[in-house]
Amino acid sequence: MNIFRSLIGKVWQDPNAAEVVKISSGTLFLVRPGNIRTSRECIYNECMATIRRLPAVEHNFQLVITKVYEEGDQDLLEDEDETDEEKVFLISEELEFRTGETDGEPNFVWRDLYGDVDEFFEFVATGTNAPTRAFFETCMYRAMYERKFKTSADNIQDKALEQFVWHPPAAPKTKPRRKVDKAAEGQRGTSPDKMPIVIDEEDAMPEQRSTADDTFMNNMNVVFEEEAELYLWDLDGADFRNDGVVIARITEQKDANFTYWLTASNPQGLVLAHRISSDMNQKFSTKMRSITWNHLGDNGSQDSWLFRFDTELDYARLKEAYTQVMWQSLHKAAWGKIKPEEQNYVMSANEDVEMRDVEDEEEDEEQVALDLDPDEEPSDEEEEEEAEDEDAPRNPIAGDRNSQLTVGYKGDRSYVVRGNNIGVFHTSSDHSMKYYATIGNIATTKGKEFKPKNVMLHDQDTKMILQHPTDPNSLYSMDLERGKVVEEWKVHDDISVDHIAPDNKFAPTTREQTLVGISNNALFRIDPRVSGTKLVDSQYKQYVSKNKFSSVTTTAAGKLAVASEKGDIRLFDSIGKNAKTALPPLGDPILGIDVTADGRYIVATTQTYLIFIDTLIGEGRYAGQFGFDRSFPATSKPRPIRLQLMAQHVAYMGNKIAFTPARFNQKEGQDENAIVTSTGQFVIAWDLAKLKKGKYDSYEIKKYEDQVVQDNFKFGDDKEIIVALSNNVIAVNKKNLKRPTRQSLAPGFHSSSSIVNSPF
Repeated sequence: MNIFRSLIGKVWQDPNAAEVVKISSGTLFLVRPGNIRTSRECIYNECMATIRRLPAVEHNFQLVITKVYEEGDQDLLEDEDETDEEKVFLISEELEFRTGETDGEPNFVWRDLYGDVDEFFEFVATGTNAPTRAFFETCMYRAMYERKFKTSADNIQDKALEQFVWHPPAAPKTKPRRKVDKAAEGQRGTSPDKMPIVIDEEDAMPEQRSTADDTFMNNMNVVFEEEAELYLWDLDGADFRNDGVVIARITEQKDANFTYWLTASNPQGLVLAHRISSDMNQKFSTKMRSITWNHLGDNGSQDSWLFRFDTELDYARLKEAYTQVMWQSLHKAAWGKIKPEEQNYVMSANEDVEMRDVEDEEEDEEQVALDLDPDEEPSDEEEEEEAEDEDAPRNPIAGDRNSQLTVGYKGDRSYVVRGNNIGVFHTSSDHSMKYYATIGNIATTKGKEFKPKNVMLHDQDTKMILQHPTDPNSLYSMDLERGKVVEEWKVHDDISVDHIAPDNKFAPTTREQTLVGISNNALFRIDPRVSGTKLVDSQYKQYVSKNKFSSVTTTAAGKLAVASEKGDIRLFDSIGKNAKTALPPLGDPILGIDVTADGRYIVATTQTYLIFIDTLIGEGRYAGQFGFDRSFPATSKPRPIRLQLMAQHVAYMGNKIAFTPARFNQKEGQDENAIVTSTGQFVIAWDLAKLKKGKYDSYEIKKYEDQVVQDNFKFGDDKEIIVALSNNVIAVNKKNLKRPTRQSLAPGFHSSSSIVNSPF
C-alpha cells in the first residue's frame, strides 16, 4: 500500500475534495446465494463507484454507486417520477468489504446491511487495471479506519489497515468486564459507597443489594461499557456534584423486545438504572465529552444526571451506541435495516456543533452559567400581567376546561374552545385580554350538540371550520356572526379527515374557499363549493402503507409539509404529486408542524423536543432551492436540529415535558423571528436569529400558576403572545419571557448560592 501514499495524500488531505476516488465504469449486482431463481440480479447495467466524504460529519465516508445514463436518456424522465439514480452505503467494518474477480474483471463485494443476512452487492469494475483497483481498496480501508477511531488516517502505517481486510468470521469471544479502580474513585469525588441507588421503582431491587444487582445485570446484554465520571445536579448548590468514577453501560434487556437501560455501577454495586426513552431528554456535549439526561421519579420530581468521559473516542462510542439503541427502542426494529443515509440523518440530530459570530462571544460568556441571578424577583410589570382577568368566563359548563386556542387574522379576536362552547376574546388598550362573548351550545345542523375536536378560522374570520370527534368524514362550517353551524360538508364516504390546514399560510385573510386535509395515509384538497362530497379527486394523493399522518401545514405559496406519528416529514410542491423530499423519522411521533411563509424553515413538535430544519438545498444541481421544490441529494440531507430544554432547568421545573405544537410568528411581508410553544405551566420561546447562528440552548421562559393549554403569537405581531390557560386567557409580551432562573422556574425555591457556575 506504500506505493499509493503520496497519491492518497493529495486527495485525502484536501477537505474541499468531496470525492476521494472514482471508478467510472462498472456493473452493479445484488447477489442472493440462497435464492436459486434470482441468485444474481443486475441493478445498474452501467454505473460508477465513488468514495465521498460525508458532509458535516468528520471522519465519515460513503461508497456511492451512481447509475450512468447515455446522452439524452435522463432528459426523458419526468420531473415527478420517483427515480433511483444512486445507492449510498456508509463505509464501515459492518459492510464486510472484500475484493475478487468475476469473469476475469476485478470486483468489489459488500453486505446489504438492510437486506437478508446472506445478501451482498457486487460491483464489477469493467476495464479497471490492477493499480486502480488496489488504490480504491486502500481508500476503503482508510475510510473504515477513520470512522472507527474518529481520527485522521494520514500518518498511520499500512499494518493498521490490515484489521479491515475481511476474513470469514471466527467464533465470538466474550468480552471480559473491567472493574473500577477504587483508589481512583476516592480521589475523584464522593465515595461510591455513599452514593444513592436510583432504580426505576417499577423495577425496584430487593434489599439484598448485591444479589439484586447480579440478577439485574445477568438479564442484560452489554451494548456499551466504559469508565466515566458520574455527576448529579444539586438543586441547592445549583451545580453538578461529582459522585465519583463508575462503569457507564448501555444494556439490552434479554427478555424484552428492544428495551435498553442506561446504568452506572461501582465496586459496591449498581448506582442507577434508567430505562432509555424520550423522557430522558438526553443532550450531548462534544466540548465536555458528556451526556446529560433527566430521570422522572414516581412523585413527579425530575433529577438531572451526567456522564463525562476521559477521551473523545469513548464519548463518540457512547453517543453512537445511545443514538442507535434509542432509535431501535422507538421503532422496534434493527438499526441495520435502514439505509446509511437515513442512519446519518438520525445521527446528525445529536451533533452539537455551534456556529457563533465573533460579536456574540461576550454574550455567550455571560450565558455559560446558564442562569441569571437565581433569586431574581419578577418585576412589577410581570406581576401585574399575571393578574387574572375578572371578566374572563368562569366555567360556563361544569367540569370542562379550555382545550383549544385559535388566534384571529382579522379584527383582533381570539377563540378558546371550552366543552361545546367557544369563548371570544379581544385585546384591550392596555394589552390585556378581555372577554367579548360566548358562542354556546355548539351543535350540528340537525341540532345534535358536540365538543369540537379541532377548529380553524376561514374566509376572513367570518367562518370557523369545526371537526366532530365522532364524525371524521365531515366538516362543519360555523357562521361566526350568527354563532351557529350552518353547513355540514361531507368530504368522502370512505376517507376520514383527521387534520386540516388553510390552502396557503395567509388564505384565512382572503376569500379563498378551499382547504387541505389529511387522513391516516392520504393528502387531499377540500372544496366546499362542489356538489356532493367535497374531496377534489384530481388533487388527491394516497399511500398504500399506513403512514399515520398527524399534522399538515402550508407555505404562503401553498406548498405543503406533512408529518406523521412515525416521525417522518414529507415536503410537497402541490397536492396529487409525489413528495419532493421525504425526511426519515428520528423515532418520536410528531404532534404538530409549522413552516415559515417562504418555506425555508420547519419546526416539528414531539412530546419532549422540537425538530428545527432548514430546507435550503446546499449543494448539487438544485443548490439554492428548497426541499419543497426539489429533492435533496442523497449525500446532502438537511440536518435536523433538536430544540430541547436543558436537563438542569427541567430538574427545577419538575413534571414530565409535554410540548404543545410549536408555531412561528406570522406577519405578511416580513420574515418570522421567533418560535413559541409551552409545556405544563411554562410558555417557552426561541429567537429565530439565534437559532440560525447555532444557539440552540438560547430560549426564554415564563411560568404561570395554571396549566398552559395552547399559545400562539397574535397575527401580525412578533411580540404579543396569546396564552390559553386551563381556566383563563391572557396576553404576554415576549420581552417578559426571561432566560431561565431558579426563581422563575421554581418560585418557592430558595438557595444561598448565587449564579449557577457549571461548564455543562
